[in-house]
Amino acid sequence: MAAEAIAEKGLPVDEKYEPLYGQRCHVPSLEEYKAMYKRSVGPERDQFWAEQAQSLRWIRPFTKVSYENFAAGDVRWFTGGTLNVCDNCVDRWAESAPDRTAIVYEGDEPTDVKKVSFKELQMETCRIANLYKFHGGRKGDRITMYLPMVPEAASAMLASARIGLIHSVVFAGFSASALRDRMVDAQSALVVTADEGLRGKKVIALKNICDDAMAECPFITTCLVFKRTGGKVNMKEGRDVWATETMAGMRPYCPPEEMASEDTLFMLYTSGSTGKPKGVAHCTAGYLLWTSFTVRVVFDVHVGDCYASVADIGWITGHSYIIYGPLCNGASTFIFESVPTYPDAGRYWDMVQRHKITQFYTAPTAIRTLMRSGPEWVKKYDRSSLRVLGSVGEPINPEAWRWYYDVVGDKKCPIVDTFWQTETGGHMMTPLPGAHMLKPGSCTLPFFGVVPKVLDPTTGKELEGNDVHGVLVFAQSWPSMIRSVYGDHQRFLDTYLKPYPGYYLTGDGCVRDKDGYYWITGRVDDVINVSGHRVGSAEVEHALVQNHSAAEAAVVGYPHEVKGSGLFCYVILKEGVDESKHEDLKKELKGNVRAEVGPFAQPDHILFTSALPKTRSGKIMRRILRKIAENDTSNLGDTSTLLDPSIVDELKEKAAKVLK
Repeated sequence: MAAEAIAEKGLPVDEKYEPLYGQRCHVPSLEEYKAMYKRSVGPERDQFWAEQAQSLRWIRPFTKVSYENFAAGDVRWFTGGTLNVCDNCVDRWAESAPDRTAIVYEGDEPTDVKKVSFKELQMETCRIANLYKFHGGRKGDRITMYLPMVPEAASAMLASARIGLIHSVVFAGFSASALRDRMVDAQSALVVTADEGLRGKKVIALKNICDDAMAECPFITTCLVFKRTGGKVNMKEGRDVWATETMAGMRPYCPPEEMASEDTLFMLYTSGSTGKPKGVAHCTAGYLLWTSFTVRVVFDVHVGDCYASVADIGWITGHSYIIYGPLCNGASTFIFESVPTYPDAGRYWDMVQRHKITQFYTAPTAIRTLMRSGPEWVKKYDRSSLRVLGSVGEPINPEAWRWYYDVVGDKKCPIVDTFWQTETGGHMMTPLPGAHMLKPGSCTLPFFGVVPKVLDPTTGKELEGNDVHGVLVFAQSWPSMIRSVYGDHQRFLDTYLKPYPGYYLTGDGCVRDKDGYYWITGRVDDVINVSGHRVGSAEVEHALVQNHSAAEAAVVGYPHEVKGSGLFCYVILKEGVDESKHEDLKKELKGNVRAEVGPFAQPDHILFTSALPKTRSGKIMRRILRKIAENDTSNLGDTSTLLDPSIVDELKEKAAKVLK
């Protein structure tokens, strides 16, 4: 059964690669991994995590390591302890190694390079923190950030953590409407943005988008604007402030706020199976420990390395593995503003050569895009500095894995194929360099403290042994686990802890193969992974039916050779819509989605239909819609419960034309 599920994804079940031993691996062997893992989840669990927590700088020591009550959604780690995240990420290194490089920044142009020392980072962060305080920011307040990938983005986040503001960073590809919804949910009086952003020479009008969002948010009192391009923007008197100039007048030191372990550090909005995004709330100590520990062990990071995660701070990868995890280890972290194909397909590997990058972390979508350009773009550049390659955001297909391993890594660098989520805060299952046998497409084994289980989706019972296929859950808490959905704890319970009582539900299906290795087989809910971005089908459906010609819509994912999954939209039009205008209407509907959600969520296909396959109770049978979108109609399963089974033939015929 499990082998069949892997085969359905086109994955080779038995392909294996020997573990590659680095000279300084933190976990150098499988035997050491097993011993540490046993301690981390067994009777010595609290002692193990108390030992790991000594890597942080505490103001007051914790009195209790862990407490969990899944029924109430009450999870706590390191209670009684106090510390400050910014102090751990910046101050202690500014004190011990002030001239060490904290940030290596490369802008849209390869020539736009800047290095920021820990001392410089401390001073800039303190100035921004004092700017927040000057404009009324206080511990516990929310602050929304809509920023490009520039060093000021890191400073803005760290300054928030320094004085206890709860930051909500919104990906700068979201539309004004999506940004507004997140501002409203957070009720953030403070907003931070920039005049414009740059990506592959494309100018992104951040302040203008922010203005449109803020027009419906009267509770916003201050918008701090950094200068990136010098582009002309509107500045509303009494609300908008040029941060770049104003922060220069601020004191370069701001005392760090003493924060309790369970104080909220940030919230990050993620798509759900309903239209309203969820504000995933993460706490202070547990999150910081997990991100710093995982980045150190999974990527074999040491002081002196140039570690590069080429994600965006608007997603959890940017939070955990660009900002907090690397800086807490005192390592140099890379901030990249541009895209992998600008000015050409060699951009990533040119950066590796020029900056002597040691660890490189990107998404399968980027790898698949660069594969199309051929290996010559990689081999032009010296990549001998690379030690570890990482994959994030979605399961990586074996073809892309092998290209990454063979061509980019010259068969010398282990690939850490990391499985985790916004809600988990950091890596949950991943190979460890030097310790684990690698299998292309498999996230291998659990990280320390993680107890994965595979459940039968119907009965909820644990599937024992290996060679099983079901729903992936976790059986106990871990330090960086989501603590709540901001302002809606019941939604936290309903989404993650109530579906299978006693377990945290990931929402993903998985296989545990004959060797005990895990393979992620995709979402079991209505969230679609597009180029590593989680897109809720309900959000896209809502955007589609805002159009005056659309009566109803259903959105499903289908396999896409570059993006992993694409969006296939079925739309019922209102009566009287002129058929001759269908092509124009498709463009209009795609524009609606771009405007309401963002460009990354633009549909790939739109199919107009007279009806949708619904049961007699009115429920849309999405299983059938997915099969049709995948052009796999040989076995649609039982359709006897449909109100009108004939609609299936209509959809099959129309989809065949769309997919030609």
